[in-house]
Amino acid sequence: MEMETYNAYIRVLTQELVPAMGCTEPIAVAYAAAVAKRELCCIPDKVEIVVSGNIIKNVKSVIVPNTGGLHGLEAAAAAGIIAGDPDKKLLVISCVTQQEQQRIASYLQEAAFTVEESDSGALFDIHIMLWSGERKASCRITGEHTNIVHIENDGQTVFEREVPMEEGEDNSDKRLLTVENIVAFADCVNIEDVKPILDRQIKCNMDIAREGLENNYGARIGQVLLKTRGDDVVTRAKAWAAAASDARMGGCEKPVVINSGSGNQGITASVPVIIYAKELGASEEMLYRALTVSNLITLHLKTGIGPLSAYCGAISAGCGAAAGVTYLYGGKFREIAHTVVNAIAINSGVICDGAKASCAAKIASAVEAGLLGMEMFRQGSQFYGGDGIVSKGVENTIDNVSRLASQGMRKTDAEIIKIMLK
Repeated sequence: MEMETYNAYIRVLTQELVPAMGCTEPIAVAYAAAVAKRELCCIPDKVEIVVSGNIIKNVKSVIVPNTGGLHGLEAAAAAGIIAGDPDKKLLVISCVTQQEQQRIASYLQEAAFTVEESDSGALFDIHIMLWSGERKASCRITGEHTNIVHIENDGQTVFEREVPMEEGEDNSDKRLLTVENIVAFADCVNIEDVKPILDRQIKCNMDIAREGLENNYGARIGQVLLKTRGDDVVTRAKAWAAAASDARMGGCEKPVVINSGSGNQGITASVPVIIYAKELGASEEMLYRALTVSNLITLHLKTGIGPLSAYCGAISAGCGAAAGVTYLYGGKFREIAHTVVNAIAINSGVICDGAKASCAAKIASAVEAGLLGMEMFRQGSQFYGGDGIVSKGVENTIDNVSRLASQGMRKTDAEIIKIMLK
């Protein structure tokens, strides 16, 4: 593999597989609020929140961690203002004291909060404006969860950068991703180059999965699966991944290593692969290589779709997980490409209607589709070009999904938001 491509793949993993506490959209709101509050240097008496429809959708129902069970845009902003550490970025409200948690609840009653939908046209847009008397400070994030494009203090611009593309300011490294090159990279990567990143993912995502299985979060999808479907490896792969989402959507105060800006996608891309590696007695090195496959294929699928869409991101991560499991079984490019195409054909089109308890069930469905796609090819069965959105060649099929999700489902996305706001 060319060194330029090799280094690009390392950068992608380093930049994308980072820890976050809580659903990343409300955390991004908390982060913007914490940055603005640092500029204001005091607790504001008025808070204006202007966000795109997709942010409203993804913040509306999910519990914000370290708030005592609160949810919604106002709670996320209040948490960032009262207890946020902007230097921690997506861990901005990871260190909240009991006193601060109580203060968040009371502050929501004391301050004046307004929420408006942005008319900027950006799919990912967060603009937080804070007032203390006549003084004002603001922060705007666009395109990605921590991509600050503007900070203002009393009418003076403190920081400004060009507003990025919807799918991220710079996707040049991710544009180099192909399924064939991902497998080649996983085969040759120096394990020491990815070990620190993947060790953190293994620890964080399995810790929160155990939390979801041992306690009552959300709809307890993981627990239901284990209680009703047995304890075979397929069920465990689905249940552990779902349980991690149960906990995360339920406000669990444990971090998750994300993928493509999403904790649920980070969970889905990693936990099933870890479960299968243990079942198969795979070496630690083989696990690292399989996780490299799963994470990069998930990122590859998500690059053309963008960070927010009406297309459920767990579906892409389920494809990635199945690709990683296929690698554990000894599969290479041919086997992995057919697994991805089969999985896409089975489950594409599951809608994203925001972050909430049912995400765990969608994760279980995504993992099931991915593993079925793998087993189909292992048994000599596959879908062919011309079957629905499937085209000949894995990259052509991935391009079709990107087109479906980023363009074809825009009206669906708008309608979902209208239904949720109604």
